[in-house]
Amino acid sequence: MATWRPDSSFYPSPRMAAKAARETLAYVAAFDPERRKPDAIAVVDVDPASATYSRIVGQVDMPNVGDELHHFGWNACSSCLCPNASHPHVERRYLVVPGLRSSRLHIIDTKPDPRSPKIVRVIEPAEIAEKANYSRLHTVHCGPEGIYVNALGDANGRAPGGVFLLDHDGFNVLGQWEIDRGPQKLAYDFWWHLGHDTMITSEWGTPDTFENGLVPEVLLGSKYGHKLHFWDLLKRKHLQEIDLGEEHQLVFELRPAHDPTKAHGFVGCVISLKDLSASIWTWYREGNHWAAKKIIEIPAEPADPDYLPPVLKGFKAVPPLVTDIDLSMDDRFLYVSCWGTGDMIQYDVSDPLSPKETGRVRIGGIVSRATHPKASNGALNGGPQMVEISRDGKRVYFTNSLYGAIDPQFYPEGIDGWMVKLDVGENGGISFDKDFFVDWPKGHRPHQVRLEGGDCSSDSYCYP
Repeated sequence: MATWRPDSSFYPSPRMAAKAARETLAYVAAFDPERRKPDAIAVVDVDPASATYSRIVGQVDMPNVGDELHHFGWNACSSCLCPNASHPHVERRYLVVPGLRSSRLHIIDTKPDPRSPKIVRVIEPAEIAEKANYSRLHTVHCGPEGIYVNALGDANGRAPGGVFLLDHDGFNVLGQWEIDRGPQKLAYDFWWHLGHDTMITSEWGTPDTFENGLVPEVLLGSKYGHKLHFWDLLKRKHLQEIDLGEEHQLVFELRPAHDPTKAHGFVGCVISLKDLSASIWTWYREGNHWAAKKIIEIPAEPADPDYLPPVLKGFKAVPPLVTDIDLSMDDRFLYVSCWGTGDMIQYDVSDPLSPKETGRVRIGGIVSRATHPKASNGALNGGPQMVEISRDGKRVYFTNSLYGAIDPQFYPEGIDGWMVKLDVGENGGISFDKDFFVDWPKGHRPHQVRLEGGDCSSDSYCYP
């Protein structure tokens, strides 16, 4: 929907976005791992002055079952203020919510009542398959000229996965983004450096290798993704491939610097086959090419096999399992979710090639089962997973479920969902908000969080 003036939640630069008003609501994807009841987008009150602080205050249920809501995004964001934006007056109003398992795409209106969003359109998988030849929809990003959605498989669930576009106005599927994909076959996350006309994509695997859980033979055979791909964003052509090495399996979340003058970013690798460690890598410009360097290695922790799930007993260790990362708006702090050990770690990445740990908390975890001051159950399961940061960098929210078919491989007893919030110190350091703990209603598990007005993984900027 067009307005006469740019949306007030759009900011030309990350510096200005960091001065935005504090969020009062969070939208959270919630899914039923049993696929018996509809998934939902829950609305959580994050205003500490509110009587319903830390409670679910609204919900919109999907019209079908079995979607597996995963990652979702806004229809429009600050990238609409870029010089090449063809839609500077659209508003941040709709949530674009894909089903990873169903390949269905939901358009949800958050106005006129942000606590009571409504579904206004559902795009069925047959339409996406026909117009874009993709399925298993994963990530949504708002770009200057449209809405980008990526998919982990083609229309038949095989390689290659890739990206397609919707228009800003009617949410029409325009078609496949890639003109020349080069050697790229596997897909997972994507994002870009608008100031450098570059898109980056990462890799997981084809749907048959994850929809029923991780396949040990595929993992141990180094057949999951281990590469980064760099693209000419305007020409839509593959430029370069960087292989992190076959031992580094599951190259997941991408977090480019918010400052458009900076040509670097961070990516997490879930597990090393050498020693079960997880790692963080920085990509950066080196002459006329892109390069990548491992900057953080998080080791596995020795553990009594009696406390380990069957998939890990033989290793006698708990892997960190870095499944999400997020970067603060000022590009200073990187947050790393260790879903296996239960750690949320904060690193100062002011020097992107020489990080320093500045904070750590533990909650849940395969063995530790660390609790929270407000939790009624003294042994929490799951661990830090999808993480989101407020625009001013002072608050960090995260949930504890990864994926319906994978959760029981590492937490066989099932995951009881929760959402927590951390407070961030002025010069680093993190601590739990003792008053914020959402004990998620049974039957759903929480996943990605989006914040009212935008957050640190929703917008991209064209001005420093």
